[in-house]
Amino acid sequence: MPSFQSAPAPTGPANWWAAAQLVAGALLFWALAAGALFVAAPGGDSYARLLVFSESVGMAIVAIALLLRPARWFPRISPARGWLVTGVVAIPAGYLVGHLLATLILGEPFRLAAPGHDRLVPLVFTVLLAGSGLHYFAAREHLAREASARSEAQRLATETELRLLRAQLEPHMLFNTLANLRSLVRDDAPQAERMIDQLITYLRSVLAASRTELTPLRDEFEQLQAYLAIMAVRMGPRLSYRLELPAELERLAVPSMLLQPLVENAIKHGIEPRVGPGRVDVVARRGATDVEIAVSDDGLGLLPDAPSGRVVPSSSGSYGLLHVRERLRAVYGDQASLTLTPLRPQGLTALVRIPP
Repeated sequence: MPSFQSAPAPTGPANWWAAAQLVAGALLFWALAAGALFVAAPGGDSYARLLVFSESVGMAIVAIALLLRPARWFPRISPARGWLVTGVVAIPAGYLVGHLLATLILGEPFRLAAPGHDRLVPLVFTVLLAGSGLHYFAAREHLAREASARSEAQRLATETELRLLRAQLEPHMLFNTLANLRSLVRDDAPQAERMIDQLITYLRSVLAASRTELTPLRDEFEQLQAYLAIMAVRMGPRLSYRLELPAELERLAVPSMLLQPLVENAIKHGIEPRVGPGRVDVVARRGATDVEIAVSDDGLGLLPDAPSGRVVPSSSGSYGLLHVRERLRAVYGDQASLTLTPLRPQGLTALVRIPP
């Protein structure tokens, strides 16, 4: 069946293709309707004549419905009433215009109705068929509207979870950093000054990220640089790190603070519990079909009782992994993923794949 959904005027190949599909679908639908009427009312008009009338009336109804849908006053009434008005206006007007067009094509005198019960059959058939078609597309539009509302609700829920995650992570990290600063100010003033500079950079980037849903990958890496620099001051020689971002990927838009939970998870559950120094690497690269961002560490790796995450589900680390997966799903759908891979002899890589 043809679609009656409102759309802007075709401005490109995709829109022209959609318009061609609409016309082809409408022509086929009304051709089948002519065949059904020919079978249902044998002994009447020939199929060729029914085809001309069916196509003319049907395409006229479709054209009028399409013209009515973008009307300015339609948004002021409910969608159900809008479709009702469309049917009330488009069906009789389309029948009249299409009937007139068909008589001109066939060279017959215009007669909207002739005496005889059999002349009412095409009229009733057209009204029922067009009304059913309008009802079908009204229901489809309603389902599409509900799907869009559910998608928006999911996006808002994900953003709410992000704010909750920030509320959990930032005070904890900030209090520990200030406690370190207190001792550094007395024992190592230059180191304390460097830590304050990194803390200012980190807080500024977090504030900027909280105001937008997407951020350039360059800004995401700058935020991680500031965070890891602070952690390196706090942990001393126990932590080293590397950030690698190709210039071609610097402007790639990603969900803000997407990688922060992965880096925190690597430090908290990988590097801090182990004995001796550890390392965290964050590397972005362009793959064959997507962009890959790997957060790797040489810490404790996956625990035996937690095959899907670093820690058991009740911990904040697992919540961070779950949060990253949900954000990827909300923004990219099935086009993005987060996978965890154990390293040898020990460690873990969290690999994020997103569309280029």
